[in-house]
Amino acid sequence: MPPPPLEIHDMTVAYHRKPVLWDIDLTVPEGSLVGIVGPNGAGKSTALISVLGLIPLASGRVEIYGKPYARQRHQVGYVPQRESVDWDFPVTAMDVVLMGTYGRLGWIRRPGAAERHAARLCLAQVGMEAQADRQIRQLSGGQQQRVFLARALAQDARIYFMDEPFAGVDASTEQAIVRLLQALRDGGKTVIVVHHDLQTVADYFDHVILLNMRLIASGPTATTFTHENLHKAYGGRLTILDEAAEAVRRGPAP
Repeated sequence: MPPPPLEIHDMTVAYHRKPVLWDIDLTVPEGSLVGIVGPNGAGKSTALISVLGLIPLASGRVEIYGKPYARQRHQVGYVPQRESVDWDFPVTAMDVVLMGTYGRLGWIRRPGAAERHAARLCLAQVGMEAQADRQIRQLSGGQQQRVFLARALAQDARIYFMDEPFAGVDASTEQAIVRLLQALRDGGKTVIVVHHDLQTVADYFDHVILLNMRLIASGPTATTFTHENLHKAYGGRLTILDEAAEAVRRGPAP
């Protein structure tokens, strides 16, 4: 049996010796669209960047297709939070998407005609081909997010990690992003998304990871995103819990 896209074994992460994630064990199946869900401060984004080696683990290990992330970078695409990006950096939308080709080219080769053609196709997939030559700082928040999604597409990865890709975008952009993520999933890719809107979890994701510093539950959305597990993750802090659980019982929107 081939190794899964992501396996986490006994992962603990600490900031200044204070643990923020404890003993995380989980496996993500191939070809799934996965939501990481939990309250503010639960460690959702920390889990993502720990998997990507951006902060060290206090203990445990992470494997991408059976190997450490450092040996599998070429298999991985990443879309960071918009707030973590310097949008004043003087680059065009095309420049940003071309960055997604660097992993295949290495440090010596420069992107050529083939890479520019591929980048334009990726921009077209997210509805941004007409904005290819605009400075990234001139774009709206939703347009910037689409460009970063196009950069991830240009990486041609097998597994994608996305940190709140729906934050700060309008409804039409959110639906366009959902369709893109579903298309990636349907094409056999694995997509893992940090997400905060409980009301859309049942519609958007077929697998869910519930975190609150520890792993509360992980598995298919229909059996994991339950009233009981939501209360374990959130306690009494959110009045939306019952509505979210009811959305699971109703099933995805037609």
